Amino acid sequence: MNYTPQPNTFSLFLNDKGGNEKRPDRKGDGNIVIDGKTYNLKLSGWLRTSQGGKQYLSGKIELAQEAQDLQPQEGDMPF
Repeated sequence: MNYTPQPNTFSLFLNDKGGNEKRPDRKGDGNIVIDGKTYNLKLSGWLRTSQGGKQYLSGKIELAQEAQDLQPQEGDMPF
């Protein structure tokens, strides 16, 4: 089953680190719509602890692929 996030949302899941502590604690996918184009994203997150002792999630965002234009092109069929 493939999960497709709703526009401008993301999901993060627990990641199997496979014994490598440098791998992210969480991984997931998301997307963002800017000027009618959808950008698919790959997200990675690491659980960290601040100097004050508070836990937080540090992350990295990468483009998964080129933007998809949501605007209909001339000659596109409406169905």
